[in-house]
Amino acid sequence: MALIKSISGIRGTIGGKAGKGLTPLDVVKFTTAYGAWVAGQGTNKKIIIGRDGRISGELVRNLVVATLQGVGCDVIDLGPSTTPTVEMAVKMENAGGGIILTASHNPKEWNALKLLNHNGEFLNAAEGQWILDYAEKGEHEYALIDELGKLTIDDSYIAKHIMEILAHPLVDVAAIRKMNYKVVVDAVNSTGAISVPPMLHALGVTDVIVINEEVTGHFAHNPEPLPENLVGLCDTVKSSNATLGIAVDPDVDRLCFVCEDGRLFGEEYTLVAVADYILSHKKGNTVSNLSSTRALKDVTEKHGGSYSPSAVGEVNVVKRMKETNAVIGGEGNGGIIVPELHYGRDALIGIALFLTHLAKSGLSVKALRNTYPNYFISKNKIELKEDVNVKAIFEEIKKKYAAQPINTEDGLRIDFDNNWVHLRTSNTEPIIRIYSESPTEATANELAHKIMDDIRGLM
Repeated sequence: MALIKSISGIRGTIGGKAGKGLTPLDVVKFTTAYGAWVAGQGTNKKIIIGRDGRISGELVRNLVVATLQGVGCDVIDLGPSTTPTVEMAVKMENAGGGIILTASHNPKEWNALKLLNHNGEFLNAAEGQWILDYAEKGEHEYALIDELGKLTIDDSYIAKHIMEILAHPLVDVAAIRKMNYKVVVDAVNSTGAISVPPMLHALGVTDVIVINEEVTGHFAHNPEPLPENLVGLCDTVKSSNATLGIAVDPDVDRLCFVCEDGRLFGEEYTLVAVADYILSHKKGNTVSNLSSTRALKDVTEKHGGSYSPSAVGEVNVVKRMKETNAVIGGEGNGGIIVPELHYGRDALIGIALFLTHLAKSGLSVKALRNTYPNYFISKNKIELKEDVNVKAIFEEIKKKYAAQPINTEDGLRIDFDNNWVHLRTSNTEPIIRIYSESPTEATANELAHKIMDDIRGLM
């Protein structure tokens, strides 16, 4: 069993002993702390909740709702929903915060409480730490009978979310409708099934095939939208002569596309393509994390903008976007953040902008992909023993490559002429992650293995 307590929320496997997995006691404990934090912010005590399609979703929902009411918070329950929809609902309802019940791309035995502030954004480090500390104290006094919170059920927010996307000035429904696209969607047995097809229909796409459509939480494959998990989608796109395929994760904040020949557009290139379209109409800056492709920088500079990297993590990307007044940002895992809509990864706005870009370009999906520079990312890891001093190892690596541009904001990133390597420890496993990128796959792998040899030698 596993329970991961971090500033961004509480994630764990369902069941087991309290404190060792995401048990009912743990759900109540951390929901209580979050409710206390919201109550202390001086905004209001109204909290939005929504959940993905996981098997444990209803169980966790019932515990969260009852606990928030017991703390004295009013709850608006969106029911099965998406992460970006809950984020938008917090702002639209002028709520004090929100909780998304989802473990994102983790397998079915996992669930989590993702915690939002009154702006519908993930908590910062200090806010998250306050909640963790408060939960450990366990001294909360719950509301008396006349102070219990009220519950409202509202399942209208996916439709409201879609309407907000249609109103975006760079979404062109007429251009998309004119192309008569045929689209295959892999909904991975979660809430993508109740959000992506309605989004496509609203955009004028009438020929939609959905695979893994039933919202059961029994994921038909590993739910992370990686190449090895999307074979069924790729095969269906090719066999049905579709224009493209769309894959999302269980809570619909990550997005990737499949070309008409059944090949992947590339998860890293979701953000690149959407940024290219936005920057062609609106000059400005962009942000992605240090482990994301260099192609975003290339596209940004082509349009006269400035690119800035951030530490890994959505909250860090958003912080840097605000600092640089970026017009778009995100992560190489298929996360698109469009600030006019909200500061959160949103697959639905990503679909709308990508299809508009595709329609206006007049190209096939494969031809559009070929307009962008090719880079290859090699992803590796080294397991750590308990006595390994990672900080000392990183210092020695810095000395060895002192002649190269180095960024130490999040681990250690070293830039070479056309290549880079990023080393960082995991927040959840005793490992060092090693990501490297180059114009050729062989060079990316070679660079990664060279740095890994350096690390092993120092260990």
